Amino acid sequence: MKGQRVLIRYTVFSALAAALLASAALIGDRIDRARPTLPDAITETDLAFQGRRLRGLALGAEGLIADWYWIQSLQYIGGKLLSYQGEINLDDLRPLKPRLLNQYLENATDLDPHFYAAYAYGAVVLPAIDSDQAIALIKKGIENNPDKWRFYQYLGYIYWRRGEYQSASEAYARGAALPGAPRFMLEMAAAMKSRGGERETARAIYLNLYENSPDAQTRENARLRVLEIDANQQLEAINERLAKAREQSGSCPVLGAAVNSLFRSIRLPANNPIRIDAAGEIVDPSGTPYRFDTVRCRLAISPASKIPKPIE
Repeated sequence: MKGQRVLIRYTVFSALAAALLASAALIGDRIDRARPTLPDAITETDLAFQGRRLRGLALGAEGLIADWYWIQSLQYIGGKLLSYQGEINLDDLRPLKPRLLNQYLENATDLDPHFYAAYAYGAVVLPAIDSDQAIALIKKGIENNPDKWRFYQYLGYIYWRRGEYQSASEAYARGAALPGAPRFMLEMAAAMKSRGGERETARAIYLNLYENSPDAQTRENARLRVLEIDANQQLEAINERLAKAREQSGSCPVLGAAVNSLFRSIRLPANNPIRIDAAGEIVDPSGTPYRFDTVRCRLAISPASKIPKPIE
């Protein structure tokens, strides 16, 4: 009987906590709708609660609240991207002024120190906002999950983005020594020392993030970066051919079968061939036709493509 009472009490407390959380979210949503539009500096005040102070006080609902903070972090960045009017550079998201992202992720991982998806999302997005915050978040993940090699993969990735190849190599090497770590970790530890800044290294890093991350948003970001790298490699080769043709003839060539045949002769890695669709147009790695800038005599990524556009 005593055990049944404890179970009933725990169930009631958990239901109450969930109801209170839902009510708070509903009230917050109504307040947000009624609030007048104000500058980010005024509206984005620090979060009222800190995850580490809620632990032990949430009646066993820490995991539920952690999920809520993580979902808020996704919606927060998503809203920033949708409302931003300028060109978006995935390597630098500071113009979006996403100052609360780290607080959402800190709360999620304070409440659930083993919340891998939250760490993974922070590892991919935070470096474009504040790499110091990203490193601190992943080091917290390592402290709470010392046997998980993936956290060292993310730490190596962040150091690589900063151009700190020795630190990246050390992070990959430490992860490679853990049980279950794939050979890729050891290969990256060596690559950081010899060719950390090369395109092939970048492609390998993003491809591995895409293939091994359990978080859908992290995989999608990595997939787009692989496509971006492949597109840039294609554009360099194609635009070099266009420049030579323009120099030889004195005018920009008209795209068509003859020019497309010339592009087909370009030798790129087998995993990144130049493709021409059924309509005879040269398409980027996502399948969207490139945009032809006749003034500059160059191909470029089309605004219709999902591949990130370089800031010119």
